[in-house]
Amino acid sequence: MLVYTIKRLFWIPIIVLAVTFFTFIIGRLGPGDPISVASGQIRDPVLLEQVRIEKGLDRPIIVQYYKWLKNALKGDFGESYIFKGYTVSELIFPKMLISAQLGFLALLVVFGLGVPLGLLAATLHNTWIDPFIVSLLLFFRAIPVIVIIPPLLWVFAVHWSILPVGGWEGGIFDIYWLFDVIAIPIFNSHVYLPVFALSIGGFGGVARLVRITALEVKNEAFITTARSKGLSESRVMYGHILPNSLLPLVTVIGFALVGILEGAFFVEVLLGIPGIGRFTFEAVKSRDYDVILAMTVILSVMFIIINLIVELLYTKIDPRIELSDGNKS
Repeated sequence: MLVYTIKRLFWIPIIVLAVTFFTFIIGRLGPGDPISVASGQIRDPVLLEQVRIEKGLDRPIIVQYYKWLKNALKGDFGESYIFKGYTVSELIFPKMLISAQLGFLALLVVFGLGVPLGLLAATLHNTWIDPFIVSLLLFFRAIPVIVIIPPLLWVFAVHWSILPVGGWEGGIFDIYWLFDVIAIPIFNSHVYLPVFALSIGGFGGVARLVRITALEVKNEAFITTARSKGLSESRVMYGHILPNSLLPLVTVIGFALVGILEGAFFVEVLLGIPGIGRFTFEAVKSRDYDVILAMTVILSVMFIIINLIVELLYTKIDPRIELSDGNKS
């Protein structure tokens, strides 16, 4: 396993180099440029060309990429073309933190509801409750985020006025003072709507995956042996079926963690949340090259590392899986 891990770590810089290179080329060869977008009403070709020369956009693409790569290796991802005076790091990391907080809470809801519902459906298989749960999960899974947010806003923010219509203030927690003496942390009111919108479709997928895997495990010989020993159904379920149903969930959790850093574009736009998903879309639209490249590097590295961690966890959850020469066997 050590040799396999070293080989995978060796490939990380090569893969990131290839991804960033092609992203750089595609961004530069596309129509338009960030200088024209950032200039607003200024259309003096001489002035615009002078700014391009100052930014180095007049040089060959390979030279531009080499200069960016040399600075990126030092941790300098450059300065935003659109938000003048701000480095890329100053812009993206605070927004990634906002998206990560919402994404982490959504993951807790998704797996906190999905795993028990999946186990319940598998336990009550061949009863009316099983198809009822599956149908309900499919219904929630089929609702697009862009469809569910407007009615949520109308009910909770406009009609009942118990939640804000959007925006973001502070972190995910507020402090409620009981008798002006005891500080009790409570969730920020801006958290509920985005977390609900992010999780309503996700827990259905997790529940269905757990249900399918649990039904497969229930038919294994060792489960029959466990029941024949007189173990209770709950002990069989949580002591034998659930642990052996975790393997597919490891992959889901791993890639969901990468999704946390990507943010959620529709949720952040419709609810006015200044997260990284909304910001990345604006950067792509504005051709803010250095922001796009920084996000490409961060997400590529995170995707590769988490994928490696998931593969290593396979061997811990299921000792029958061995990793060698880059292949699972």
